[in-house]
Amino acid sequence: MKKLIIAISGGSGVNLGIKFVENLPKNIKSYVVVSDNAKIVFKEEENITVYRNDDISAAIASGSFKCEAMAIIPTSMNTLAKISCGIADNLLTRAASVIIKEKKTLLLAPRELPYSSISLENMLKLSNLGVIIAPPVLGYYADIKSLEDMERFMIGKWFDLLKIEHNLYKRWKIDE
Repeated sequence: MKKLIIAISGGSGVNLGIKFVENLPKNIKSYVVVSDNAKIVFKEEENITVYRNDDISAAIASGSFKCEAMAIIPTSMNTLAKISCGIADNLLTRAASVIIKEKKTLLLAPRELPYSSISLENMLKLSNLGVIIAPPVLGYYADIKSLEDMERFMIGKWFDLLKIEHNLYKRWKIDE
């Protein structure tokens, strides 16, 4: 079974993190960390383990924890800056630090507008380390007619980057 760490940071856009978790295929075991600022409570569901952000001794804080990837959706600018500077002062940032150290896939979905020069520098630094910077950018395709369609599109794009099979949006087809 594939294992995935999902973290939710910041206050605005936390619904995307929740919907990301809700749309995960059942064959993926998820480990969820919620930042204090997100103030979101998860109910226990199948294949989801929820950690307190101050539980720095949790298994996901160790390089010996076996998982394929980590996604932080949304990623606050505070969390992005801490990760960029190597600050691991809570479970969320410690797990991200371990993912980078172990050269595993880390996906960040910064949700801010506009980006400051400092935030852009932090994103560039992390991108140069192999971190995937994938903000929740809206798609304007013919089959997107609602906010829910756009959310499915964004989640599907993140699933694509994490190599998770899905049918959340209509793909372009090449005429044969």
